[in-house]
Amino acid sequence: MADVPHSNNNHVPVLFSFSVFSRPSSVPLGSGHEVLIQKFLSIYGYQIDIHRKFVIQLFSDEWGQYIDLPKGFVITEKCKLRLVPLQVDMTTLGNLSASTTVFFCCDMQERFRPAIKYFGDIISVGQRLTLGSAQRENVCGVLRFSLSLSPVTAASGARILGIPVIVSEQYPKGLGSTVQEMDLTGAKLVIPKTKFSMVLPEVEVALAEIPGLRSVVLFGVETHVCIQQTALDLIGRGLEVHIVADASSSRSMMDRMFALERLARTGITVTTSEAVLLQLVADKDHPKFKEIQNIIKASAPESGLLSKV
Repeated sequence: MADVPHSNNNHVPVLFSFSVFSRPSSVPLGSGHEVLIQKFLSIYGYQIDIHRKFVIQLFSDEWGQYIDLPKGFVITEKCKLRLVPLQVDMTTLGNLSASTTVFFCCDMQERFRPAIKYFGDIISVGQRLTLGSAQRENVCGVLRFSLSLSPVTAASGARILGIPVIVSEQYPKGLGSTVQEMDLTGAKLVIPKTKFSMVLPEVEVALAEIPGLRSVVLFGVETHVCIQQTALDLIGRGLEVHIVADASSSRSMMDRMFALERLARTGITVTTSEAVLLQLVADKDHPKFKEIQNIIKASAPESGLLSKV
C-alpha cells in the first residue's frame, strides 16, 4: 500500500490488475497507453511474458465490466485497469510443469462421505496426487497425526515433485474437517470457507507468492458447484485449469458429468490423475520418474466415469 499517493494533484490513483494479482499505485495525470504499459511492467516485471501480446482494459461503471481501453485514452481520474493476454502460447497450452503448477484440493470432507458418488475412489485418487494419507488418533483428548506406511503416502505426487497444495473446507463447523485419509501436513494453505469458489482473498495472496504460476490442478467436491465455480474464477484470472475427473465427484452422476462437459467446452482441461502425474515428469529420464511410476503401477479406480449417467 506504500505505493499509493496520499495527496498529489499531479498523480492519479489506479488499481493495476494482472492474472490473479491486483495492486494499487498511481500515474501522472494525462498518462496514455505507453506509460500504462511501462507501469504494468514495473509492477509485475518477471510475471509478464514480454513475447506475448496484451491489451489493457478499463473497468466501466456504465457496463459493470472491463472494456478494451478506448483509442487515445489518457488517465484523468481514479480508475481500475487490467492487463489481459491476447494470445496463448500454443507450445504450452495444456502442458504442465511442476515449477509453475499448484494443486487445489476442494472440500474433501467427512460429512460428504455418504452423499458423494464414488467418494472412496476419489479419496484414493486424491491421495496419489497431493499429500498422501494419514491416520488420526485421539490420545487423552489430543488429536495426533501419524503418516501411514502405504505406498501411496510414500509417493504422493505433490510431495515428490515439490508442488504446493491449497486445501479448502466448506463450512467445517457444520460439515466437518477434511477426511482423515488425507494428510494435510505440508499444505501451503488450509482454509475454511462459505463461498462455493475456492478463490478467496487469502487464496489469492497464497497464489501471488508462487513465482511464474501458470496452472492449477483442481479436484474434489462437488464437481458442479465448488469445482465448477472455482475453475471459472481461475480462468477468469488468466490461469490454466486442469480438472482431475477421477478425483472429482458430486451427489448426482448427472450433475457431475454435465459439469465436466460444460467445463471442457470453456477451454478447461478435463483430465485424469495418471495423465497429470506423467505430464509433470514428461520424460522417463526425469529424476523423479521412478517414484511417480510407483504411484501408477496399480491403476487408479475409475470412480464411476465409465458407467452410464
